[in-house]
Amino acid sequence: MNSALKIIFFSFWVIGGCSTQNNNIVIQSLSGKQQPTANEIWLTHEHILVDFIGADSIFSSNWNHELVIDEITPYLEELKPYNVSYFVDATPNYLGRDVLLLEKIAKRTGLKILTNTGLYGARNNQFIPDFAKRMTAKELSDMWIKEFTDGIAGSSIHPGFIKIGVDNSDSLNPMHRKLVKAAALTHLETGLTIASHIGAAKGLWPQLAILNELQVSPEAFIWVHAQSETSPDAYLKAADKGCWISLDGMGWDLEKHVEKIVYAKENDFLDRILISHDAGWYDPQKDQQSIKGYTNIFSQLIPALKAQNFTEGDIQLLLSTNPSKAFSIKIRKTK
Repeated sequence: MNSALKIIFFSFWVIGGCSTQNNNIVIQSLSGKQQPTANEIWLTHEHILVDFIGADSIFSSNWNHELVIDEITPYLEELKPYNVSYFVDATPNYLGRDVLLLEKIAKRTGLKILTNTGLYGARNNQFIPDFAKRMTAKELSDMWIKEFTDGIAGSSIHPGFIKIGVDNSDSLNPMHRKLVKAAALTHLETGLTIASHIGAAKGLWPQLAILNELQVSPEAFIWVHAQSETSPDAYLKAADKGCWISLDGMGWDLEKHVEKIVYAKENDFLDRILISHDAGWYDPQKDQQSIKGYTNIFSQLIPALKAQNFTEGDIQLLLSTNPSKAFSIKIRKTK
């Protein structure tokens, strides 16, 4: 790490304090529920492994744990100089979620990894198993709640959030409406935050409408891939409603991300912004891996924000305060 970055992170550590806890916040990593300290650094949307083979063909036997660990660990080790504590693995079930693999990686690297429950309907439902297509929203919700209460796939590992995905449209198809409703019902029972793969804002509004019908606050909802939106008014509207705005493409188009984050600060909604890379990942369908690392935020974005007069407090908001609030386990209803 160069001297300028060392100064940035030393100052950030001092401001956060080395052990201060927010007693109102509880999150759930692979090792269970815990209270994050005020200064712990998060990556809120990343991937260890993703398998796009489809729900009818995906099996954990498609990959070898040791090979995956050997490939991915060097990229995770690069995070140590930046003191990253929490790593949110956003890979959903039937797309390569493997909690036993994540547990091994957490033990190897010391990262506190969050996994998820839910289902991913984007790409025309090819990652949703047939049995789930026949289930009602309530039945899907019961299945996801069971993972929260009893553990995932017979393990002692519990999800830390709900991950869903929809094809981006201003009128959701029946399956995707069902996913959103199931996620809302799950939140009302568990307090888990909903992270929804969307993209541009047109797919956000119908989801927030469903949440409103079920009296779930937008504060329990993360608009994933929000960097795809080009209208400033959409960001202002989403922030006003209270949902989390996830700019999670920091592996590329850095200048556009800086512009959006500066706009958020200038318009007083920096406290609704999450940042991450959407990077990785090991792909079992490829013989040669092309893994993208998880460090651009630290090596490029933060220096760029500092050049735009972002304070240490602003950076702490983006890297620690916002993520811990966004992923806190708390039932949030509309008022």
